[in-house]
Amino acid sequence: MQDTATTGDGIHMEVGAAFGAEAAACPQPVFKMLREHAPVLKVPGGVIISRKADIDEAFRRPEVFSSNADALNIGNIRPLIPLQIDPPDHVRYRRLLDPLFAPKKMAALESRTAALVNRQIDRFVGRGGCDLVPEFTIPLPSEVFLTMFGLPLEELETFLRMKDGIIRPPGEPDEQAAHRRATADEMYAYFNTVLDARSVEPRDDILSGFLQVEDLTREEVLDICFLLMIAGLDTVTASLDCFFAYLAQHPSDRDQLVADPSLIPNAIEELFRWETPVTGVPRIAVQDMELGGTEVKAGDQVMVLLGAANTDDAEFPDADRVDFGREVNRHLAFGGGVHRCLGSHLARLELRVALREFHARIPDYRLAPGTVLEYTSGIRSLASLPLVWEA
Repeated sequence: MQDTATTGDGIHMEVGAAFGAEAAACPQPVFKMLREHAPVLKVPGGVIISRKADIDEAFRRPEVFSSNADALNIGNIRPLIPLQIDPPDHVRYRRLLDPLFAPKKMAALESRTAALVNRQIDRFVGRGGCDLVPEFTIPLPSEVFLTMFGLPLEELETFLRMKDGIIRPPGEPDEQAAHRRATADEMYAYFNTVLDARSVEPRDDILSGFLQVEDLTREEVLDICFLLMIAGLDTVTASLDCFFAYLAQHPSDRDQLVADPSLIPNAIEELFRWETPVTGVPRIAVQDMELGGTEVKAGDQVMVLLGAANTDDAEFPDADRVDFGREVNRHLAFGGGVHRCLGSHLARLELRVALREFHARIPDYRLAPGTVLEYTSGIRSLASLPLVWEA
């Protein structure tokens, strides 16, 4: 977004600057400005919505604000299941998939996840410092994913390369599209090969679980695998980036978690609310309508700003204060409505175990001197997060 927009109050703003990398480091003031002056901001090709009440309405009306393949294409040749399937078909997929990602199912991964977390920490705990991104936040979610899928950890580099080929393709836009498509073809072929093996020799893993669901075709299983890989790896990495960066810069909050690890689940929800690693999600309007007093046309892209909804003081008392004791926290970091994130319980498990194990072994850390954190826009991840501590 590089265009200029004019708000309903006549305020001139550079949309590119408002949603660029610089604003990503501290997006809350931008969110506040939008909610107050342009809760439904018209931009070329669509609108950006930032008020929680309007966002709740959009999530409640998937028949108008669709999540179909027109909203987002990342090289996939078919809709991603269940994200890009709207009701009524969406109901069937969630009925089949939700039990496989239920809290009790995810809890069974806790000991293996803790072992993976400590395996990473073992490599740097004695050094008195590390760059947490390449040494922890990037590999950990992919290793959990590999474990859940019953795949060897030696496949880590392959997974990271395919993930980045979809999410961060190199080159100019035309080159990026071609790279995404080639990577997508590789991903489909990769999972087809693994599924062939699971068909012959089932295991106690989620891929075998997919194949045992009689109502899912092979193509549907492939589309689910594609979504889980590109949606479940980068988002957890970004969450780890945001949470550890916050805690490194707010030692009193971190000390609460060290003193009382039982606060960690609540802290995760509050950090999801405040940091909102996935800033927004796209929808496509499928009919003309009005939202927040603004006309939205069929075919318009509707960018739903989750981070703005999560800091809306109309919903959250003291919205600008991070409070690990917040009792009611209806944040939208995982989206909302029928398309609420399928893997939310897995993400919570990974983050809870990571924060618990890390702070048990490295309770006092800080940013390395001279560090300037540079966040990416959209998904607020970091290329580098250098931390230091007393070894």
